[in-house]
Amino acid sequence: MDLYYLIFNFILGILCGSFFNVVGYRLPKEESIVFPASHCPNCNHKLGPLELIPIISYIFLGGKCKECKQKISIIYPIFEFVTGIMFALSYYLFGFSSNYIISLIACSVLLIIIISDLRYLIIPDEALLIGIILILLVKMYVGGWQLGLETLIDGIIGFLIMYLVKIIGDFMFKKESMGGGDIKLLFFFGLFLGWELSLISIFIASFIGLPISLYILLKNKSHIIPFGPFLSIAALLLYFSQINIDDIIRFLIF
Repeated sequence: MDLYYLIFNFILGILCGSFFNVVGYRLPKEESIVFPASHCPNCNHKLGPLELIPIISYIFLGGKCKECKQKISIIYPIFEFVTGIMFALSYYLFGFSSNYIISLIACSVLLIIIISDLRYLIIPDEALLIGIILILLVKMYVGGWQLGLETLIDGIIGFLIMYLVKIIGDFMFKKESMGGGDIKLLFFFGLFLGWELSLISIFIASFIGLPISLYILLKNKSHIIPFGPFLSIAALLLYFSQINIDDIIRFLIF
């Protein structure tokens, strides 16, 4: 039965991943996520049902549009596959529990943010707001208003910590060091990680992002590198690891 649920969550994930691709590409441009229907960005060919099957359609079409034969970015099927893995992992780690629901919410919001921030350097407020509301509702359902208030406080502390980091960064680099979206993102992290792990996520994101950023700077000479994807990856790693701040403190001491 567990295998059945793992497969179910993987399939659900790749279906959702296909939708998240659309949301991540359209939301920052203030376009409808429903209309127009999915289409080739090159020739505007409307995709038929057989062209909309996650991963499989890409393979059978040879990674090209059926009409204009232009290549389709491999990012689409990779993103769908990763979403499937993350949904299946959510069930594997948490079963059908409140943590499972929170995991699906966090994965969904952060995957949309990764797509949006990589493409447009924008973290959509709409995605964050929906995620914040849903997680607060789950927390209050589990622990009532008291847990909801504690969760909200964790979010506020995470926000303030990131705001302080921005102030220090602006002072050191004599220019804006990060966008407002990154600061709001830490509020979201605080809701499901707690403020302590939200702080840790900044260091992990910096560790992950440094070599990648150096490579991008050397290759493209670009000084605009989104931090949101690194923060999102760090937050998901922390949540899936099920580590807590006491474990980290013991590791650092001993």
